[in-house]
Formats: sequence, C-alpha cells, structure tokens
Amino acid sequence: MKFSKATNYALHTMVYLANLSPEKSVGVKELATKQNVSPTYLSKVLTMLVKAGFIESVTGVNGGYKLAEPASSISFLDVIQAIEGKAAFFHCDPKNHSESQPHCLIGEVMNKAEQQMEDYLSKQTIGSIVVEIEKHQH
Repeated sequence: MKFSKATNYALHTMVYLANLSPEKSVGVKELATKQNVSPTYLSKVLTMLVKAGFIESVTGVNGGYKLAEPASSISFLDVIQAIEGKAAFFHCDPKNHSESQPHCLIGEVMNKAEQQMEDYLSKQTIGSIVVEIEKHQH
C-alpha cells in the first residue's frame, strides 16, 4: 500500500506548521525548501489543505500558511483523506463472483484491513507527533 507524494508532503507540512507558534505563518518557499520540493507542486497540496479547513492562507508582508485549527484535533486520517479522497482502496470485480461465491471474500478481507488502518490513523493526531518531537528534543 502506498500513499501519494502529495500525502507525504501534506503530513510533513502539517507537522511543521504545528511545531510553530500558532500565530506564526510560513511562506510556501520556506515550506518547499524544508521538504526539497518545488513551491509550485507544494502550492497544490496547500490548496487542498486549505479547502479541507486544516490550514489558512495569511496575506500580507508576513503572509503564508498556518494551522486553521488545533493540531490535536487533526488526525492523520483527516489529512490523508483531504489529499487522497475517501474512496476505498480495494474494489471487487463483479465478473469474479459466481453462484457458489456470490460475494467477494477477498474484498471482505481488504475492507476489514482498511477499516483497521483507518481506525488507527484516526486516533493519531498531528498534535501527538509534535509532542513526540518535543520529547526527543529535550
């Protein structure tokens, strides 16, 4: 299972912003430099995070991006779904069903695994990672 690079950048951006003081905003160039990605590409990711309501754009000389809500209320699953969407990872092909096997047993296994992963990711917040980072810095 693999998430897109956009999800990777989104999660790292969220943690980076959460690690700053709440009133500080960061420009796209700084965020892009920290992650070694083009500002143009990262801008698209940031737009998705703004649309989801997790970050906000600040205009002006000291403009940039900052969290729109507390990091402790934003789960990993929230961020992943903002980038990847909410569609299931696995879909059964109806052509593989038969009278002896009317439903997709493989799909049941895959969907259960996905649900367990989603349950876990929904409990992990951006704020909890920041707390772990702080523990390791002291």
